[in-house]
Parts: sequence; structure tokens; C-alpha cells
Amino acid sequence: MNYLYAFLSGGAICLLAQILVDKTKLTPAKILVLYVCTGVFLGACGVYAPFVRFAGAGATVPLTGFGYTLFSGVKEAVETQGLTGCLTGGLTASSAGISAAIIFAALWALLFKSRDKNI
Repeated sequence: MNYLYAFLSGGAICLLAQILVDKTKLTPAKILVLYVCTGVFLGACGVYAPFVRFAGAGATVPLTGFGYTLFSGVKEAVETQGLTGCLTGGLTASSAGISAAIIFAALWALLFKSRDKNI
């Protein structure tokens, strides 16, 4: 059942993003920022943690999960380090995901040759 919950939850988040793309004049970049900020806001309100426990990867993989990870890292760092944790906590918590994205992007750039889409 965990896989089903993750699939349906992640799918619902992506469906909402697609509806925003189709029905509003928001650009994809603005929707991405909205999702990250929503994850931070819901994490601060205490709503996203129970959703993560319920949905698992369906809640942590989309961009709302990235925002929640940033919030969680900052919250933990502020509790242990004080005010300097505001600057370091988010990057510490999300460093594995950011590093993986950079490494895989570099590998794909080396392995595949880009070309013009109009050709």
C-alpha cells in the first residue's frame, strides 16, 4: 500500500502543477518557486511532516519535498547552532540531492550531444 500512497500523492502534486500550467498564466519557473515555498510553508505549519509519513517518496521527491527539506534543515540547524543555522541548515540538509543533480547533469552532458530542436 505504501507504493500506492506514494504514487497517488506524488501524482496529485504533479497533476496540480499541470493544472496550474494549463489554466493560469504562471510560467513554469514561477510554479517551481511556488512549490518550493509551499513546501517550506507547510513544513513550518506542521502539516507536511504527517504527509511525508503517509506518502513517503510521493511527498519528498516533488519540489514541495525540497522546500520541506530546506525548512527541516534550517530548523534543526537553528536549534543546534543558533542564528548561523539559518545560513547553513538548508544546504546541509539538501546537499546530497543537489550534488546528485549536478553530477548526473554533468554526466548526461558528457554522454549525449545536444542539438537544435528545430532540426
